Formats: sequence, C-alpha cells, structure tokens
Amino acid sequence: MIRSWVGSLRGGEVDQDARLGWWVLLATVPVCVIGFTFRDAIEVGMRSPLIIGASLIGFGLVLGYADWRRRRDGRSEYQLGLRDVLLIGFAQALALIPGTSRSGITITAALLLGMSREGAARFSFLLSIPVIALAGGLEIVGLIRESHEVDWAAVTIGAILSGISAYLCIHYFLIFIKRVGMQPFVVYRLLLGGWLLWLFW
Repeated sequence: MIRSWVGSLRGGEVDQDARLGWWVLLATVPVCVIGFTFRDAIEVGMRSPLIIGASLIGFGLVLGYADWRRRRDGRSEYQLGLRDVLLIGFAQALALIPGTSRSGITITAALLLGMSREGAARFSFLLSIPVIALAGGLEIVGLIRESHEVDWAAVTIGAILSGISAYLCIHYFLIFIKRVGMQPFVVYRLLLGGWLLWLFW
C-alpha cells in the first residue's frame, strides 16, 4: 500500500492500494485536528471513571447493534468511498473520549456503513498506523525535552515488542471475529462499564 501510494505521488497509476493509502490519511485528519485542539481539555476534564463507564456501555451497545445488523455480503476496505472515509474518520475522533476505544468506534462506524466484519477491522487497524505514529512522535518530543536522562534503549525495545505483539493480536483478532463476531467484546464492555459505574457512583 505504501509503495503504491508513493508511486501515485510520483505521477503513477492510482490503483486500489494507492487509493486506500489516501483514504487512511484522509480519515486521520479529523482525529489529528480535534486531538491537537482539545488535547489538554480531554486529558484533564474527561478522565472521570463515570465518563469511562458510560462510554464503555454506550458505545458497546452501538457496537452490538452494528454487528447485529451488519450485511453478510458487506464491502471490503477497497470499496470505500469518500463519504464513508470521512464518516469513519470523524467516528475515530470520538475515541478521544476515554472509554470509547479507537478500534471499537471505527469498526462500529464501518459496520453501520455496510462493510464486512473483516473489512471493517482491517481498515480500522490501518487507521491506527498514522495515529500511533503521531502520538508516539509527540511523546518522543516530550521525552527529548525532559531534563532528566531517558533510557532510549528501553524505549526502543518497548516499541519493537509492542509492534510485534500488536501484529500478532491483529492477526488472531481477524480470525476470531470471522468465526465469532463482536458480541464477546460487547459483553466485556457492558460488564466493565457497569462495574465502574457501580464502584464510583
């Protein structure tokens, strides 16, 4: 996908992989703009366990509905249009609300737009690449500005291990949802959200 996208920048053919690369970048714009604009307000004002619990339950119910009404012949990530990409991109911005889940809300939006489970999950995880890269870059800049010494070897090893574990989780997650669906994650969100509300109300 990256190779085709770079080729399109050089005037080459915009094939389905290049177009998907452009869609990933376009869908990342809303969360970047909103995240940079409201970062401090979100980090300070929305960390309440009650907000997290309500988000877990509310968005869990929406995910359950989206998975229940999904189209069995849903579209793949290569069949997205501009409107689909923008709607999924704005849905991703909702993940700035603690307890929402970035992958959960983007998969929910994609399912509601008629994508298959596998297509929705694949596009959701592709969207995570620029978001994680940008967030990681911000954290690295913050570490560079720290007055005390930073263990860069530990940071590098942690990033590599996180990348490997994420790749393996995504691989087995795609197999799991194809066979089972999203309902186990809905139940998990409802139980955890209910426990948080009961504990901190």
